[in-house]
Amino acid sequence: MDVTALTLDERISRRIRSSDFTAWRSKVEAVGGCAHPVRMTGAWQVQDLSGAVLAERSGHLFAPCGNRRSSVCQTCSDRYAADAFHLMRAGLSGGDKGVPVTVADKPRVFATLTAPSFGAVHNRRTSARGRAIPCTGCGEYHHEADTRIGAPVDPDGYDYVGSVLWQAHAGKLWHRFTIALRRRLAQAAGITVREFRGHARLSYAKVAEYQRRGLVHFHAMVRVDGPGGPVDVTPAWVTAELLGDCIRAAAAAVRIEVERPDGAVLPLVWGTQVDVRHIRPAAAAEVEDATGVISDQRLASYVAKYATKGTGTSEAADRPIRGQVDIDHLDVSPHHRRIIQTAWDLGGLAQYDEIGLRRWAHMLAFRGHFLTKSKHYSTTFKAIRGERAEYRADQALDRLGVDRDAVVVVNHWNFTGIGYRDEAEHELAHGIAERQRLQRQGKQGGVHR
Repeated sequence: MDVTALTLDERISRRIRSSDFTAWRSKVEAVGGCAHPVRMTGAWQVQDLSGAVLAERSGHLFAPCGNRRSSVCQTCSDRYAADAFHLMRAGLSGGDKGVPVTVADKPRVFATLTAPSFGAVHNRRTSARGRAIPCTGCGEYHHEADTRIGAPVDPDGYDYVGSVLWQAHAGKLWHRFTIALRRRLAQAAGITVREFRGHARLSYAKVAEYQRRGLVHFHAMVRVDGPGGPVDVTPAWVTAELLGDCIRAAAAAVRIEVERPDGAVLPLVWGTQVDVRHIRPAAAAEVEDATGVISDQRLASYVAKYATKGTGTSEAADRPIRGQVDIDHLDVSPHHRRIIQTAWDLGGLAQYDEIGLRRWAHMLAFRGHFLTKSKHYSTTFKAIRGERAEYRADQALDRLGVDRDAVVVVNHWNFTGIGYRDEAEHELAHGIAERQRLQRQGKQGGVHR
């Protein structure tokens, strides 16, 4: 029978009745219904210290794709968000992942740095009472779902070249900002930057989030520790108020100069909107209060959400652009298509070879990582994933009834492909993913992380 002649429902029914469906479903459940699993073939052995094989399993398995974007794989995105939550919370509250609980008492703030303006865009403003205010660009009232929000009022007058070059250097701007912040803190203490290292250490974790206009802004949890990191007492002269003032001053002082295609100098700076909020322990407040103070628990959840959004709100692409034909067939707004086109065109100029704009055109020219942190902020993604792998390995060995210290686990797997064989398998995997997701939400009282 020609399978392609069957409807999707008929193909799904046919797959469920197949002899290997139970084994296939178990492999899909093991990766949570990952949308694009990595297919592997090989073997797993448990050997004693003399090399004798105590247990062995061979065949095929799925490994999760690991993509953090919810638009690509919801399952792996959920896992990434959970890891991001634990990474952030460890640096905020301590008491876990090797971070002491005393970090909650250190000077710390939640800062947001934005991009400057490259032309007037449609916006949705509200009054202090929450009532809609006319757009500053066109004078109309915009609904939250209005696709014009973030798009230029005058597309031909919008500085697309400047916006793309700013986006491509956003990571470098952040690096310069951290240098300037250390300098400002040292100046406030009356010491040199070199001496600052012996008095205090700047720790942070930041995440990039796309705005409706297609440019990123950075949300950062910034903390000041003693010179040895989170275990050291912070100098008494550092306060949350001082830290906030230094952040504003440092952001205003940062400036990078690059060339436009015609050789004219383009200064790259942060936007004037620099928001700084104090952070209080979760036990003190679960929501933001009237003064803008935010709880560490809520902040960790915010960051986990930002970390998986990717370009979803920017209507960009989730995969690299390979050529003009890809741009022509993107289902995006005219504004975001023009950003991608500008990045692609600039990427073809020799003067921008170093920043590889074509490689990042699908990300609207943003070249940085979405979640980064300083070395001593808290734990790492690698450590969190390592703990999870160790836990699962211990579970498997417990089922075999063997002592972990008396055996050696040998894995040998080869890559055979990515994804499912057809649409029917993809739909079945999606159903498995949704069922497991709902089960997790139920266990967490309706809150998913």
